[in-house]
Amino acid sequence: MKKNLIVITGASSGFGVELAKAFAQEVYPLLLLARRIEKMEALNLPNTLCRKVDVTDKQAFEKAVREAESLYGQTDLLINNAGIMLLGDLAIQDTAEWKKMLDVNVLGVMNGMQIVMNDMKARQHGTIINISSMAGVMPFGNHAAYCASKYAVRGVTQTARLELSPHNVRVIVVEPGAVETELLSHTTTPEIIANYESWKQSVGAVNITAADVAKTIKFTYELPQAVLIRELLISDTKQDA
Repeated sequence: MKKNLIVITGASSGFGVELAKAFAQEVYPLLLLARRIEKMEALNLPNTLCRKVDVTDKQAFEKAVREAESLYGQTDLLINNAGIMLLGDLAIQDTAEWKKMLDVNVLGVMNGMQIVMNDMKARQHGTIINISSMAGVMPFGNHAAYCASKYAVRGVTQTARLELSPHNVRVIVVEPGAVETELLSHTTTPEIIANYESWKQSVGAVNITAADVAKTIKFTYELPQAVLIRELLISDTKQDA
């Protein structure tokens, strides 16, 4: 049975890599997008097109999607996974870091949605999965700007769901808790990084992996189109905050 095209942003590390590997095992055609193309190509996955794309560049983003669609057919699943986490004290954090997070974490997601949603509406079929964070549901210290971006992703997803559900298009927000990925390495303050690592140990967030999250996301997509898990909050079983 022919599988439909899946587009994954932020596919050079973390959840993106694990999602790519999980779907590739089931022979889905893939479009992998990230700024580090060599890491995606090193995965050597079948039926996969890799393109170096910054999701804030809508023109380049759309060009890559259309190229993949010319090879594999229209996008049935878009996973907006690309994101950055620059933790900092709101009172002193460089405002350039705020803008960078909002551009990638919010506008990048909206770019992807707009690129695929009209085709999905016309076909009365498709799924958009936006990766937010537990920090998009509750506040954490030194997360003010990051929380702002991830709360926004949740709000955009919920609104898009209202607009797309009548067209049989699923829109899902996924909110992982603390998981070992490259996200923390984006933060520029060593003390904040050390405190975050200590916090992870203190709340017990030490066993869940990016592969676990990817497996759960894949499950939500492979449910029948009439079944919608609107919001998926995932954490380590031991994480108590």
